[in-house]
Amino acid sequence: MMESNILLDLKDVNKVFGTNHVLKNINLQIERGKFITFLGPSGCGKTTLLRSIAGFYTIDQGEVWIDGKLVNDLPPYKRGTPMVFQEYALFPHMTVFDNIAYGLDILKRPEGEIQQRVEAAMAQVKLTGLEERYPHEMSGGQQQRVAMARALVMNSPIILLDEPLSNLDAKLREEVRVELRTIQQELGLTVIYVTHDQLEALSMSDQIVVFNRGKIDQYGTPHEIYYEPRTQYVADFIGTTNFEDAKVVKYEGGLATVQYGQAGDTVTIEAREHLAVGEEVILCVRPESLRIEPSETSDFHITGIIKSSMFLGEKQRYFLVDEVGKEWIVDAYDIGKKVYDGIVQIGAAADKIHIIKKNGS
Repeated sequence: MMESNILLDLKDVNKVFGTNHVLKNINLQIERGKFITFLGPSGCGKTTLLRSIAGFYTIDQGEVWIDGKLVNDLPPYKRGTPMVFQEYALFPHMTVFDNIAYGLDILKRPEGEIQQRVEAAMAQVKLTGLEERYPHEMSGGQQQRVAMARALVMNSPIILLDEPLSNLDAKLREEVRVELRTIQQELGLTVIYVTHDQLEALSMSDQIVVFNRGKIDQYGTPHEIYYEPRTQYVADFIGTTNFEDAKVVKYEGGLATVQYGQAGDTVTIEAREHLAVGEEVILCVRPESLRIEPSETSDFHITGIIKSSMFLGEKQRYFLVDEVGKEWIVDAYDIGKKVYDGIVQIGAAADKIHIIKKNGS
């Protein structure tokens, strides 16, 4: 029988703590060999779902299938879902070798096999030669690698990571982020990674699951999540976005002409889904997609007054207010020493504007 490409299949998963309905009808399929990130603010359900997959929480309704097996009634150690925690959860009285070997010891694997698998896992995370050290003798980055090796040594089909880099400083965090992604790709691992850090999610993932109050708002590639958000919540949560109310005046062949602004200007934009004439929509424009003093060929125009600006190294960020008092953010790159001031026109090409339905929030 041919092996299914779906490694994890969640069907109508619900979890309730007291009166708090934390997970609401979660349906999700995850393919083998992918780096998947659960992204969202604190309290949105992402860690609860991760721990429900691992078996640390019992779900109240639904099914969890791993590698074609229903695992609802299996304890964590029988699910094949090793987890790397935020605080690493290393045993302080054990050496690095013994920490990594712990799961294999529990399973009573032969001593020779344990030695071989621990050495291989240590090599994968660049810890060879540190077998006899104790956790307190290691840096935060090294401890993180020990926790990762302890997961890798189990040869499991899926590895779960719960904000594992949050205790590291910014520079080390970036280094370990690259290492994690490299290990995942080299070994073809399936990884589910929980974070509230948008940059982390965008830079590491094959696909991102955006959570909103216990539900999945969108599941897609980093590019889709950033440039084609399905809801205003996703657009607002990922990066910085400008929103403009508009009304559909024509829809034909996947193209929507919408009216916006006080002057009733129109712009024609490719629409991802069918829109009705007269329907109210929201236009999303990223700050980097807007231009100050745009060329006459720009499709979308707004007049505004620059209230302040901020120098951010590679770009100058401008804060404007338009004719109706709405704030806009525009990022200008590679402008040298030129700084704009006063009343300006800002504009964007139609293919840089994304339409969201008003009710998709």
